Amino acid sequence: MEVKIRNRSYFMRFMALLMFLTLVWAYAQLEWGVPQAARQTAVQARGPVLSADGRVLATSVKGKRVYPQGSLAGQLIGMMGATEGLEGLEHAYDGLLTAGQPLKLTIDTGVQASAEAALARAVPEHQGEYGAVVVLETRTGRVLAAASYPPFDPNTWRSHSEGARRNRAFLDRFEPGSTVKALVVAAAMNERLTTPSTVYDTPMSRFVGGRWGSRIGDSVAHPKSLSTVGVLQYSSNVGMTHIVEHFPKEQMRGYLQQYGFGQEVALPTVPAASGQLQPLSRWSDLVRATNAFGQGMSSTTLQLAAAFNVLANDGRYISPRLVEGEAGMEKRDVLRPEVARETRHMLKSVIERIETNTIKGYDLAGKTGTAQVVIDGRYSSTVYDSVFAGFFPVESPRITIAVMVRGAKREYHGSQLAAPLFRAISADTLSRWGAVPVPDQKDDQP
Repeated sequence: MEVKIRNRSYFMRFMALLMFLTLVWAYAQLEWGVPQAARQTAVQARGPVLSADGRVLATSVKGKRVYPQGSLAGQLIGMMGATEGLEGLEHAYDGLLTAGQPLKLTIDTGVQASAEAALARAVPEHQGEYGAVVVLETRTGRVLAAASYPPFDPNTWRSHSEGARRNRAFLDRFEPGSTVKALVVAAAMNERLTTPSTVYDTPMSRFVGGRWGSRIGDSVAHPKSLSTVGVLQYSSNVGMTHIVEHFPKEQMRGYLQQYGFGQEVALPTVPAASGQLQPLSRWSDLVRATNAFGQGMSSTTLQLAAAFNVLANDGRYISPRLVEGEAGMEKRDVLRPEVARETRHMLKSVIERIETNTIKGYDLAGKTGTAQVVIDGRYSSTVYDSVFAGFFPVESPRITIAVMVRGAKREYHGSQLAAPLFRAISADTLSRWGAVPVPDQKDDQP
């Protein structure tokens, strides 16, 4: 009898513990979680994310958030948890999407796919760490593509690293390097400080900045004197020091701000870094010279595309747009239209100097950059950013593109990596447009 009572006591204790744990679990569900039925209803009612060309980028099916295009624009779209957006547009527009409203983007899935494919080929081939591309519609500022590499599929977001989830096109800062030369030359021409044909003495190095200055050098062999066009063609740092020598610091820095550097990007709701310009109080003669070739300042791929879009858009800055119909666009005149057009033709000659980066029958224009990366407070001699920014067609640009690849170990120069990426995306876009090539006049000569 005593044994039966003891066994019954154990059983009752076990049942009491089981009931207690059940109550704790139920309480935890109420306090920390959402009932499964309510969770499914919330997700099911969540609005879709759509591309400009009508593709569904995010939607809800049977209580689950799914991304039908897989990794296409994955970092831009982001992902959601059980009941709310965690990153990207899913997080930024969580309130609107939760209310069941659709979010229509300016993204063109064809251009986005082209940019992602170009990065996926080039970055591994050159043993790079990561890369980003932004493509803008010139006249409107609409973001047609915002691509980041490595790829990220929101459907399987838990299996990706934090770096893969990062929207590098909007968030990663870098020194834009020699791409800035084109923008500074345009500003100097706008102030009538130089002309395309003005000639400068250009030894391979030059000391700048007086007592606290430094020796600035060139890496590409060139003639002892160069015109302003030649300075861009040979990407001469020394030539740039001459061009900005009499450029008032307040004015030159002001132009860089007007191009969008050091400013917040007017993209409502969407997280985007601003890059940096040094305060005017630190603008010595040396800082003015180094900023003239994109050193000592920072940008994002989005900002660089918007800055070059000023040249493409006849001198007018238009802030990038990502969501259709969204207000808050900024517009301002930066350059005289004729100066922007003249600069475009100068940049066409820069592209034509490297034949492998041209597309026969189509006029492309742009500028390369190869920037040393700052590591532990010092410029690295082994890690570089390969950069390019440009547009096409030259006479009346429709597309502006900026490219950045970090840390390539093989052929890392802008002309070897970033410029061919620009060319590949341009070729794909021209093909989809069905654009007819213009015959080269040289080919028609007897």
